[in-house]
Amino acid sequence: MNEIYTIGHSNLEIAAFIALLRQHDITALCDVRSRPYSRYAQQYSSEPLKIALAAADIAYSFLGKELGARSENPACYKHGRVQYSRLAEEPLFQEGIDRVIQGMKRYRIALMCSEKDPVECHRALLVARQLFKRGIQVSHLLADSSLESHADLESRLLALCKLPEGDMFNTRKDFVAQAYVVQGERVAYKDDAMSGEEMFPVP
Repeated sequence: MNEIYTIGHSNLEIAAFIALLRQHDITALCDVRSRPYSRYAQQYSSEPLKIALAAADIAYSFLGKELGARSENPACYKHGRVQYSRLAEEPLFQEGIDRVIQGMKRYRIALMCSEKDPVECHRALLVARQLFKRGIQVSHLLADSSLESHADLESRLLALCKLPEGDMFNTRKDFVAQAYVVQGERVAYKDDAMSGEEMFPVP
């Protein structure tokens, strides 16, 4: 199996969320939130979520330590904001990606975070991007039950950032890379306590 899915729980009722997973034959949910709980949607805190998933015969794994949007390493921050390109190079993150790929041999996996729209979430801008680079087919489950391929998400990302598909000087790949940076600056986690990370220079 060379495909994986992502989903954002947002404020969906848990029954609708599980129905969406079952509609696409998901057998395992990998939680990539940095913290496995929700204040505004408590049904998605890890313990009640595990119970609901188990009742639907869907496995649950928390990978927020490896694949979450935050980092304890000051070198992953610039002016207090997480830099996805740096986080993607962290050994712990790479271990998480490898775990997901191993899990794909046994399960049909969906990566879960909280944001409704994948283009506003690290599950697409960071995690799915790295899987896509490894040749894995990524599909994003949307709230209306439709699917968006990662290639289509990248096209939407270009439009969102007002960047072209290409021109005489740059390829689509160049502009997509630029769009990831622009959108990452908009949505990546910010920690003012890390704003002095320039003491740990990283190119």
